Amino acid sequence: MSKQGRIIECVPNFSEGRNMDVIKKITNEIEKYKGVKLLDVDPGEATNRTVVTFVGSPEEVCKAAFDAVKCAGEVIDMRQHHGAHPRMGATDVLPLIPVSGITLEECAELARALAKRLADEAHIPCYCYEAAAFKPERKNLAVCRAGEYEGLPEKLAVPEKAPDFGARPFDEGVARTGCTAVGARDFLIAVNYNLNTTSTRRANAIAFDVREKGRPMREGGLLTGKPLKDAEGKTIMQPGTLKATKAIGWFIDEYGIAQVSMNMTNINVTPLHVAFDEVCRAAAARGVRVTGTEIVGLVPKKTLIDAGKYFLEKQQRSTGIPEDDILKIAIKSMGLDDLKPFNPREKVIEFLMEDDAAEAKKLVNLTVKGFAEETSRESPAPGGGTIAAYMGALGAALGTMVANLSSHKRGWDDRWNEFSAWADKGQVLMTELLHLVDEDTEAFNEIMKAFGMPKGTDEEKAARSAAIQAATLYATQVPLKTMKASFRAFEICEAMAKEGNPASVSDAGVGALAARAAVLGACLNVKINAASLKDREQAESLIAEANAIAQQANEKEQSIMKIVESKL
Repeated sequence: MSKQGRIIECVPNFSEGRNMDVIKKITNEIEKYKGVKLLDVDPGEATNRTVVTFVGSPEEVCKAAFDAVKCAGEVIDMRQHHGAHPRMGATDVLPLIPVSGITLEECAELARALAKRLADEAHIPCYCYEAAAFKPERKNLAVCRAGEYEGLPEKLAVPEKAPDFGARPFDEGVARTGCTAVGARDFLIAVNYNLNTTSTRRANAIAFDVREKGRPMREGGLLTGKPLKDAEGKTIMQPGTLKATKAIGWFIDEYGIAQVSMNMTNINVTPLHVAFDEVCRAAAARGVRVTGTEIVGLVPKKTLIDAGKYFLEKQQRSTGIPEDDILKIAIKSMGLDDLKPFNPREKVIEFLMEDDAAEAKKLVNLTVKGFAEETSRESPAPGGGTIAAYMGALGAALGTMVANLSSHKRGWDDRWNEFSAWADKGQVLMTELLHLVDEDTEAFNEIMKAFGMPKGTDEEKAARSAAIQAATLYATQVPLKTMKASFRAFEICEAMAKEGNPASVSDAGVGALAARAAVLGACLNVKINAASLKDREQAESLIAEANAIAQQANEKEQSIMKIVESKL
């Protein structure tokens, strides 16, 4: 759904929490974009404010955000707005949050561009805050929102307090829309750690031990002593052990236990698994045990993958295993299913974004039997190029299997990390080749689509011819990518034939044979597709590159098979 796995989250806060018709008009603007998924709409009557959460590709999210904010400026009149929450505009805040494949700095640039577009095209003045701030003091949202909506006439008259984009005196347009704070921030995770106690006091003590703010320092180092003050009369704090965290302890009637409730404001500084281990340590020091973890809301997949790999490494186990297996380790290690079942498909942003219908059509999601039957049908795709990519994936998978077996071999405990690194490399390669399984079939379908274009006029004929050539070039380049990726499987298979578990040397050999078949098979597809290219210089260049890789594959396979045969 997203380009190259680049995903951002947007969480606008709209100044309307009571009229659902108005809220629906705004969210309709978001839902019209195919590259975006609306995850949550949370209206509050007392605050008269609705928090909306949606995710998708950066380009589509920014388009949806612009349309939603523009719509809010048209359907919400700030002159009539009253609510309990601080606000300064029809859209009060508009943060962009990196989820995967994109940095916070890139999100900050997107936020600035979005703020400029809102000011230029929707005529909504915008402040840039947090990571997108142009001025250090404006990193703090409270500084941007000082005086709230009612203070805008005075604030907009002072140049140094003017918005970053769309600065102008308070007029009827601003009176209606107010101003919007557009920013970029890190992903925030809300998490509760379950304790085997009913004591809120103990839970609070653990929370104060770990949260960044810590606890007040007291006279004589006593728990009951008076808080110590500095020269300005402010309470002196003893910092906690976890940066970028806020935490308190509370008792939950529903579960009958106390919890440490934590907001993690920067998971790059303090990842979830690090916080879990530290809360466990602090709890144990007070005679309490953490029985599990409750994630409130959604998390990026990387959060759980990093956690699973962390706990595998603590066990000196290979991290080069399938993603689903890593997720299971994370779930069990942190007790995410302690209070109720934990389904990653319902809690992980990337999984929620998947198009179920599109996923079901992917060849890689068929059973082995189904894949073979689909190949055997009279339709020309999937064909040789797709099978070549799958053979390459199997070659990488076999090399990875030997690495994982070697990592856990009795007596080789001191080498687990060496083999884990090979398995990690194999998993990445296998994933790349599995993607090429479907990409090869998609490339063929693009050629068929181009041939189906109209050809009634000279313009249509020219467009059709250009489309056919572009699709043919793509269909030539995809198997060349398959060749290059499959060739990389030799490195893993060769290393495992030489260094891996001797009992699995034959598996490394079969992996090498599969890799060779993949390279030579994909080479045939490069040649047959290149034959239809009108640009013969480009075609010959692609064929020459393919022939060179094929020759190297033959040599590598023979070299590896000699190693294998010598150990049988």
